[in-house]
Amino acid sequence: MAQMTFSDLEYSRRKKKTRREKFLEAMNQLVPWEAWVAAIEPYYPHGRRGRPPVGVEKMLRMYLLQNWFQLSAAALEEAIYDSYALRRFMGVDFMESGVPDATTLLKFRQLLEKKGLHLEFEAELRRRLAESGQILKTGAILDPMLIRGVQPSAAAPADSEEELLPLEQLAARSQRKTSAKITE
Repeated sequence: MAQMTFSDLEYSRRKKKTRREKFLEAMNQLVPWEAWVAAIEPYYPHGRRGRPPVGVEKMLRMYLLQNWFQLSAAALEEAIYDSYALRRFMGVDFMESGVPDATTLLKFRQLLEKKGLHLEFEAELRRRLAESGQILKTGAILDPMLIRGVQPSAAAPADSEEELLPLEQLAARSQRKTSAKITE
């Protein structure tokens, strides 16, 4: 067993496991890791050229996370950096290695799709879930995003629907419109 990191120690003192942690623990038990890794290894690059390849199991775990949480490769890479539960599921320890980048995941996904392994894995997972009386409902991790809006032009009418207003002004304007409709 690997030595505990400070993050592991800190997280072990928490009083509650998140739903994500419980889900990942269940999936960790359900997925036949050795068999799936063995199915991929004959097709996986051996690192004779370029940078050394990331381990097959780590890439498989990342691929499954991407499917389960419906994230783009880049979004998953960031989510792994951000989430202890995802890092733990993948076996990422920043003292030893980093998170595989989005391009590496994309190439791994393409390999599985080219060889048809993704379909075999999906069917096997569904069968195992059915045997245990469960179904998998994927979900999405959504992060709020700020988008810079276009400044309203001086020529635009004051009541234009496209107008961008601070929340307080928008709420006040909405309230004025509602009270005007009531009095009509």
